[in-house]
Amino acid sequence: MEIKQLARYPFVKPASELLKLENISLEDLLKHQAFSAARQRGKQRIIDSVEKAQVQDAKLTSREDMLQEILSYAMARILVSSIGDGFLIRRYALAEAKTAYEHLQIEPIERVMEIATELEVDATLELDIPRMHFADFLRYTSGIRSKEWKLVNTEVKEGRVSLPKNKFARVLEQALHDKIEDELPLPVADWMIKALKDDIQELKNLAEQMKDRYKVEGFGDIDAESFPPCIRRLVAMARSGENISHPGRFALTSFLFSIGLSRDEILAIFASSPDFNESKTRYQIDHITGEISGTKYTPPECSTMKSFGNCHNFDDLCRQDSINHPLNYYRVKSRRRRKQPGAKTTAPTTPAESEKAASKSPPT
Repeated sequence: MEIKQLARYPFVKPASELLKLENISLEDLLKHQAFSAARQRGKQRIIDSVEKAQVQDAKLTSREDMLQEILSYAMARILVSSIGDGFLIRRYALAEAKTAYEHLQIEPIERVMEIATELEVDATLELDIPRMHFADFLRYTSGIRSKEWKLVNTEVKEGRVSLPKNKFARVLEQALHDKIEDELPLPVADWMIKALKDDIQELKNLAEQMKDRYKVEGFGDIDAESFPPCIRRLVAMARSGENISHPGRFALTSFLFSIGLSRDEILAIFASSPDFNESKTRYQIDHITGEISGTKYTPPECSTMKSFGNCHNFDDLCRQDSINHPLNYYRVKSRRRRKQPGAKTTAPTTPAESEKAASKSPPT
């Protein structure tokens, strides 16, 4: 690849090999005035990741600009690793991957295949159409919820999936996301953290502001201690920034709304997701809660939760025959907790409408 391409895709091996040839030491990158612009650009990559979930393109008009862009990628990885925050790592991986995807959209198919090789995605090109093994396809697309990505809706021949360039580029986006997230945090020495302490603190504060923007300190009058184990796990996943399946999001949203949380409070629960999009998430919540669909959906019953793999940490109350729905669990446990001497809970009983809904099978 030419240096301009390496600057556009600084995660490829030839980019790191170029830096070795330039004989730039790690100490020079972190301390020398000559590389202050690269350090600043590296920090900006992370700021863009947090604020925009995508790294904004830099001007690449000279060889110096291109070399600086490659160095900035290395710098960003050092900064993210020095902070070591899981949310920031996920957000950064997402942004770099989305940026690469945007670049790949306008590349010739041969360049796309070259990047696939760099990302160790096993694919071949037949009549200008990328083809990959169905197992790899499933590996990289399992988190994509759109029906068009289901294997049954995809052309499969002799165990290989054929994809148009734009969809194959989306596969490579996921491959890069996984690669970066798996590689970070890198080991960093104390002297490196000391040299970058001001930038590290600034980025820490920015990440905390992003997380606090939609943070819910508690559940108000809702008795979170009475949540069934399945809902507790989904809440923990949402707050830690883990991706939740569509059935899981549906179950969590409908449960929380049924017991009294507002749409804005539910939105806040999902805000730590690395690919959080406020408008899309709000639309999904409004649809599930009946604001725009006209149908107020209720949570799936326990059997449906099991079938979608969302039943976890089964406890003694779950085993009772009368507990066949998350709302039943919540109602029963809330009553038991209120009867305990000195129990500190302000939660009302689940609304009558929700209790009635719990006895019905929700749509799947």
